[in-house]
Amino acid sequence: MCDGTKPGTARGTVLIENARTRVTEWRFAARGDNTGWHRHEYDYVVVPLFDGSLELHEPGGTKRLAELKHGVPYFRERGVEHDVVNANDFECAFVEIEFLEN
Repeated sequence: MCDGTKPGTARGTVLIENARTRVTEWRFAARGDNTGWHRHEYDYVVVPLFDGSLELHEPGGTKRLAELKHGVPYFRERGVEHDVVNANDFECAFVEIEFLEN
């Protein structure tokens, strides 16, 4: 599944987890820190805690830049595969809210 990206070094801290929801804060060191390659098993919402960019490494070697605004959430459906990389010269973080199946 990995497309040659390095293992993830971003820190994920689970803040809430129950039968319906998991809330995780993802914290990245400056430029280049990453989550590691993964596939989302659930629908999810991301709430950025910064203004800046994340580089998304996607299947087939595709890379794209996502511009984020502090507090402006976005939704994605399950099945997304990627490695998320900090594209900023500063530490950044976001909160990920997963909608778990019962």
